[in-house]
Amino acid sequence: MRLILASASPRRAEILRDAGIAFDVLPVNADETPRASESAEALCRRLAEAKARAAVARLGAASDPAIVVAADTTVEIDGEILGKPDSPEAARAMLRRLSGKTHRVLTALSLIRLPDGAARSDLESTAVRFAPLSAEEIDEYVATDEPMDKAGAYGIQGRAGVFIERVQGCYFNVVGLPLARLYRNLKQLGWSPRGGRK
Repeated sequence: MRLILASASPRRAEILRDAGIAFDVLPVNADETPRASESAEALCRRLAEAKARAAVARLGAASDPAIVVAADTTVEIDGEILGKPDSPEAARAMLRRLSGKTHRVLTALSLIRLPDGAARSDLESTAVRFAPLSAEEIDEYVATDEPMDKAGAYGIQGRAGVFIERVQGCYFNVVGLPLARLYRNLKQLGWSPRGGRK
């Protein structure tokens, strides 16, 4: 049974490759704007499902047996959702907000099995503690451009790793794909690592 990753994220693809899981990539787009008074959990779940359904629609009804996997990750601190920064100043503001504090990283998973349409959804939450950051550290990090395509304006697996004092929960979730939770959901839908496609 094919595994189809409905994401263009190189980080999610790398997690699967490093775990020895064979997959195909089918990038999809979704409007990631939060709705009025939408919680971080609700936003993640809605966007993951929208991405999965968009991928299924692109594949069409004649698809071979497969499981479509979509994910959405966001950062939440004190009830505020931090998406991807749209400017260097927005990135600086997010990093100032995270400095010296603990925030949550949430990733929702949406899986749809084809051709029968059986679906599963799940949510992982990880607490991440940032060290206090100086203005100079923030400026130097933003100047690398690493924060610009990442929720919360940082990548734990990159240069920002030096700022992370503690992770409580799944590390891979912070990168963008909670691997153990995904594996469990895949098995529940009948997927086997031996049935993947290279």
